[in-house]
Amino acid sequence: MIIQTEAELNKYRQAAKIATLILEQLRLAVKVGVTSLEIDQLAFELCKKHGAKPNFVGVGERHNLYKHATCISVNDTVLHGIPSSVPFKNGDIVKLDFGLEYQGLNTDHCCTVGVGNFLTPADEKLVKVAQTAIQAAAHLAIAGNRTGDLGEVIQRITKQAGFQVVKEFVGHGIGKTLHEEPSLPAFGKAHTGSLLKKGMVVCVEAQVLTGSDQIYQLKDGWTIKTRDGGKSAMFEYMVVVGETEPEFLTQTLDWPVIAK
Repeated sequence: MIIQTEAELNKYRQAAKIATLILEQLRLAVKVGVTSLEIDQLAFELCKKHGAKPNFVGVGERHNLYKHATCISVNDTVLHGIPSSVPFKNGDIVKLDFGLEYQGLNTDHCCTVGVGNFLTPADEKLVKVAQTAIQAAAHLAIAGNRTGDLGEVIQRITKQAGFQVVKEFVGHGIGKTLHEEPSLPAFGKAHTGSLLKKGMVVCVEAQVLTGSDQIYQLKDGWTIKTRDGGKSAMFEYMVVVGETEPEFLTQTLDWPVIAK
């Protein structure tokens, strides 16, 4: 999708405002003893309250359509974690991935939060580096830049900190459907890839890993985990490509690392 008018932009701003508000409420609900299934139910309730539709529901192959409003991935679960009745415990790293459809427009955002009052220095570094790298890339969503410019920044920042990025899953355009062109890998070379155009709506994301970049999928057809059991962090920022700077539709940039 490429936004052409101020009216279209205002409509998308409203959709993203609702989505960001809901994600923030989900983040605040993450506590020791709470389950990801409870967080997911809260997402359904908040969508209904705001007149929105959780747009993850129904995604996937016909024989295995997704049934939840969120993907909630803990520790070595990288992404597409299915909400469960397992309670969060002190020190867990929780990725909250959430999207909705509002008046025909789709949103998609993700933040990572550490549970409780204890997070190891290594885990805190992982979350902060992931957030820093993805924010830095999102700020490069400027007309005339290319997708490789964003991917190079994410890969460089994470690699310098001693981490890896997942290469099998990428950022994406978004609009009247949840996933659109262009694809935005979290790796690459500057000045390569698809050209970014003013008004494009894109989701800049990455999954950052502590160890090997090798991942695998569980038999449920959704859950992605690290092969070596290493932990992961993920952020996803939705922005409108601008002439000189992007407009962040994911309005909460600096999510705190710890949820108590």
